[in-house]
Amino acid sequence: MADDRQKISALAAQALALARDQLLLKLRFLDGALAQIRPAERAGLGCMGTDGASLFYDPVYVLKCYRQERALLPRLYLHMLLHGVFSHSFQYDKLDPKRWDLAADIAVENVILDLKVETAALERDAEAAEKLKVLRQDIGPLTAERIYRYFSHTPPTDREKKELERLFAKDVHSFWAQGEQLEVTAEQFRKISERIKAELKAFTRAGAGAESLQKNLEEATRDRYDYSQILRRFTVMGENIRVNDEEFDQIYYTYGLAHYGNLPLIEPLEYREETKVREFVIVIDTSASCRGPLVKAFLRKTYSLLKSSENFFSRVNIHIIQCDNQVRSDIKVTGDEEFEAFLRTGRLQGFGATDFRPAFDYVEELVRQGEFEDLKGLIYFTDGYGVYPEKMPDYQVIFAFLDEDENRAPTPSWSIKVVLESEGLMQETGEGA
Repeated sequence: MADDRQKISALAAQALALARDQLLLKLRFLDGALAQIRPAERAGLGCMGTDGASLFYDPVYVLKCYRQERALLPRLYLHMLLHGVFSHSFQYDKLDPKRWDLAADIAVENVILDLKVETAALERDAEAAEKLKVLRQDIGPLTAERIYRYFSHTPPTDREKKELERLFAKDVHSFWAQGEQLEVTAEQFRKISERIKAELKAFTRAGAGAESLQKNLEEATRDRYDYSQILRRFTVMGENIRVNDEEFDQIYYTYGLAHYGNLPLIEPLEYREETKVREFVIVIDTSASCRGPLVKAFLRKTYSLLKSSENFFSRVNIHIIQCDNQVRSDIKVTGDEEFEAFLRTGRLQGFGATDFRPAFDYVEELVRQGEFEDLKGLIYFTDGYGVYPEKMPDYQVIFAFLDEDENRAPTPSWSIKVVLESEGLMQETGEGA
């Protein structure tokens, strides 16, 4: 019995090594990714899966796949490898798992079919290709992120979901949610993806068949910023009225109280220098999609992030400006009550064409008039379709967009681009549709 298990284990390892070599021969630009992910035997698993660092497999299952269809093992290997290259596992805990599972599988299979790897071609591919053609008409480029957003607004029926899983699901994703310390980090896989992007240009067969791979690589290597971390750039040194324990000697203070009739020998300083938010500007693009609940959700998220970070003065100078192709309103907020009042009673104005320049010109005029002591930053919430200013201002600028859109013009080099997911924004803040 032990000899049989050893023989099965050895045969399975050889079959996987052969599948890996077949992929390496056909897709040389994946050599770095193939070197990162290592096969790890899990007897009794009954399937295959990866956590991004290891490829877990059941030897018996591997041999069954090999006998069932020779191309199935290379296909499974490539399927799981692309999950890692596209960093699908690193977004698992931030999204709806079941929806993300399906979206990631469809995206990966679409890339594989586009690459036309003969050694990984399956009998069911023609049927899958027809379904992908229909999805592409509704969604456009099939990245996991775009598919996920589409399913969020247009969820498949139970019957459609089962059909999609039959055509595109190949591995298990349970290892994505383990939360263990992985040997291969998201940043390491990002570097691998960047290298593949570079080498793909020199790959002689990478013509139209590599378009889906390029789209998914662009999504995997797109800069993703922590919005709360970015907002910390809007901090400014200032005096905050509180006891400065760092410069206060408790010994002299208590000695005086004890021996001189409640007369302390030293008084605590009533202030300390702290890095806190005092002044910034939020500009709302009142054209196109930036309306109603989404605007309120964005404002609430921004304000709550700043407040919860303990980098917030009790009294602030925040200007909430509405602008389409001209400035429509400017509401000054100095504290919580005024902010909540604006959310309750504020009305959006404008809805014309978008031009970012008037808002920047208006803020410059406010600076000249002395409205700000030390303006640190401006956040522009917009759909991104407008005319950007050419001149870099003296303060930091964030352009915050709803969802990714490849048709947007690039933002100025001196600004920071942040992409917020509309569904997540609404859920986080509890705003209604």
